[in-house]
Parts: sequence; C-alpha cells; structure tokens
Amino acid sequence: MSIEVRVPTLGESVTEATVATWFKKPGDAVAVDEMLCELETDKVTVEVPSPAAGVMGEIVAAEGETVGVDALLATIAAGEGAAPAPAVAPAPTAAAAPAASGGSVDVMVPTLGESVTEATVSTWFKQVGDSVAQDEMLCELETDKVSVEVPAPAAGVLAEIVAPEGATVEASAKLAVISGAAAGTAAAPAPATAAPAAAASTGKDIANAPSAEKAMAEAGLSADQVTGTGRDGRIMKEDVARAAATAAAPAPAAAAPAPAQAPRAPVAAQDAAREERVRMTRLRQTIAKRLKDAQNTAAILTTFNEVDMTEVMALRNEYKDLFQKKHGVKLGFMSFFTKACCHALKEVPEVNAEIDGTDIVYKNFVHMGVAAGTPQGLVVPVIRDADSMSFADIEKAIAEKGKRARDGKLSMAEMQGGTFTISNGGVYGSLMSSPILNPPQSGILGMHKIQDRPMVINGEIKIRPMMYLALSYDHRIVDGKGAVTFLVRVKEALEDPRRLLMDL
Repeated sequence: MSIEVRVPTLGESVTEATVATWFKKPGDAVAVDEMLCELETDKVTVEVPSPAAGVMGEIVAAEGETVGVDALLATIAAGEGAAPAPAVAPAPTAAAAPAASGGSVDVMVPTLGESVTEATVSTWFKQVGDSVAQDEMLCELETDKVSVEVPAPAAGVLAEIVAPEGATVEASAKLAVISGAAAGTAAAPAPATAAPAAAASTGKDIANAPSAEKAMAEAGLSADQVTGTGRDGRIMKEDVARAAATAAAPAPAAAAPAPAQAPRAPVAAQDAAREERVRMTRLRQTIAKRLKDAQNTAAILTTFNEVDMTEVMALRNEYKDLFQKKHGVKLGFMSFFTKACCHALKEVPEVNAEIDGTDIVYKNFVHMGVAAGTPQGLVVPVIRDADSMSFADIEKAIAEKGKRARDGKLSMAEMQGGTFTISNGGVYGSLMSSPILNPPQSGILGMHKIQDRPMVINGEIKIRPMMYLALSYDHRIVDGKGAVTFLVRVKEALEDPRRLLMDL
C-alpha cells in the first residue's frame, strides 16, 4: 500500500513553500515521524515528518520546487521498511543506546507552534533525584507568545536537568533525562535520539538550505563563518543574515561608537546598590516590539465619546439572576459592548478591515479580540465569529478565554486571526486612555471606568453613570467620519439596547 506525503498547513496567510532539503531518497527505509524533508516559507521553516513506517517511494517535488498547501511531496510504501529501519542509523549510536538499555527517556522541548523556534526555561517543578509520574508537569517554558508546560513522557526518576532555569532552548532540544522508565516507554524515544547521533557522526556533510547558500554567496561568507540553527546544524537563511550583521558590526562601531539604543544614564553608586535588574520575559519583549511596530507602521488616531450606561445597567440588573440560572454564567457588560461593536462594524466595515500591501482586505465576519491582563503581560484571546453569537455564548467564551489567559494555557491559535479588539481599562480604574492598535487590525475600542457624573437631561441636571469610550484607528484606511460614525453607533446601541434586537 502506498501512502502520500503532502504539504502540511503552513500557517495563517501562508499559501506556498519551497522544498529546501530532502533528508531521504527513494529506496531508503523510514520510521514513523522521521523527518523526510524541510520546506521554507517567507516566514518559517517547516519540517515534514513521515506519516508511516516503510520505504521511501517516489519524490514528486524536488529540492528548489515551489509547492502549495496540501500538494503531493512524495509517496511511501507502507510497512515494507518498518523492520529494517534501525539499520539506517550508523553503527556508532552510543548516545541512543543508554536510553533503551538503561531504561532512560529524554525529555524534549515539545512543538512550540507556528513561527516559534525557541523558548526560555522559566521554572522547573522537579529537582534531580525526584520521582515523577507519567504526564506529571516537569517544567514550564516561556516563548514570545505563550507559556508551555512540559509533562513527563514516562514514570521514573529525574536523573539529569540539561537545560536549567533561564536557559534558552530551541525546538526539539533536550531538557532533561528520566531514568528508571519502563522498557516499553523507553523504546519510543530511541529513534529520536538516533537521528542527532547519526548527524554528529557525519559531521558537516549536511546540505544547507538553498536560500542560505544563495545568501552566503551574496554576502561573501563561507559555511565556516555561519552557525547553523536548522535541523542537525543545517544553515538557514536567517542564520546567514545574523552572521552578516555580526560581521558588519565592527566597522560602524569604529566609525561611530555610539550604540543604536541610547545608553543608560549614569547611576550613583549608592543608588545602584539598591536597584534590581531582571531580564525581560519573551512575552514582554514581544509586546514591546509589536506595540512599537504598530506606532511605526500605522497612522494611529484616537477619537472619543461618552456613553450613558443607565439602560444597560438597568437591563443587566433586571435579568442577571435569570441569565445566570439558565446559562450558568454571569451577565457582564462585555457581551453588550461586543454586540454593539459587531453591530457598528457592519455599518462601518473599514474599521474591521486590514491593509495588505496596496490592497484593503474587508472581513465579512468579526473575530473579536478581548484584551486580558495576566501576571505575564497583556494577551489578546480571540472570540471567533462573535457577530453570530448570542449574549450567553459571548459571556461563556469571554469567561473561558479569560481563565485560560490567567492560567497561561492559551494556545497561539487562540490569539491569532482577530479582526477588531476591545480593551477594558476600566477594570483597573482607568478613566480615559488612548488604546494602541493590535496589528494588522485597523481599530480597537477602549472601555473605561463607569463614573457618576452630573449630566443635563431634557434641561435638568441629573446624576448618570457615564463611561468614556475611545476608538483608536488606522487613519490610512479609516477616515474621521467613519471612526466617529462607528463610535456613535456603539453609543446609541448601549444607551438603547433594544436597538440591538431590532438591528437598528
């Protein structure tokens, strides 16, 4: 039976890739999940594992060819190569042998997600010598997007910690070793450890990525001058760029010693002794970079309005007990604001659009991002198709995403694809602010503290619960008229919630 090897999902907005390197040739035996080839996109490098054990058949897409998502790459004659597969690894695989014979299992970095190539070990929950149960949490990794918990692949004793707290590790790197594991569980990691051993024995006889070879030729660099971070030390295009930047750095430094970033101001010795220096987490570094990129790219402008929350508060107070009894979730203000924004986005679609080169991409759906503060930093989980959800569905989704955000359990998929964002600074007491865009989105609504203020109603001064609203938008595609109209429609819907039922 022949099994097809196809191009996997390459990620959001990525539709094609280039076949960079084949690790196997027709006739070679392959094991399940053994890497067959490497694809390069304009964003990331993707390794394609074998879907089954067998013998490599026909290679349909040769190195250097451009392929689309789900395109046929090769075929595998299933089952025929399962038995002889270990013979592919060279004899000197001493590094792999102890894992099987000594009953030890390597703990590896799990899949970190699309475009994430490295992580930082933030916390070890176990120490060397501790007993561990299968699936018990060993450590926590921090990437620039999410936190990842690493479970024990088998029961045993934590024999060695290879990557201590604070260490930066690449995808598929070894974190630790568990000894005393059952033979059945130890056998599985052996093929994974055999591959690096084979690579080590072959030295640098590994084909670098075609794009890297071209980049090295253009930069005038040799392979010895570049440190490869790809599989088995393979040199990738980004490695060449990094090496070229390093090589070019001394010349500008000699001519202009001033660093790119302004140096820190001198600190008195008595003050320096009372300071504490803490390395920024990857999440905080990414937040800083994305926010600065947003300012540098978009033409951000903010318009303000205020909304009388009397009717929303009265409606909520009247039905909150019935709502919670029926739906099992509290009725909050966020569902009203989400519904009001979805309603306004239909009338002003450019606020729900994004710029792609010289095109404007209008979204005929609303994936609502809801900014949430966590101990690690600000994250924005996305509620998909919020425009077609009920109040109860929205409240349940917000509660579930908020809890997962606080627990650091959000996946990257849950934070991608948003078309508009709501940020509620009012929960922290903010009275007014200018929220910053979440690229590539073109709009973000800022909610604030509800505060009783004297208002003139029909010629009389009355005390009303008021909230300032702020809409930050990308002035490149959203004009002032559209931004003001959007905010007015949100205000109207909240001051008379019946309009949402009537679609007015």
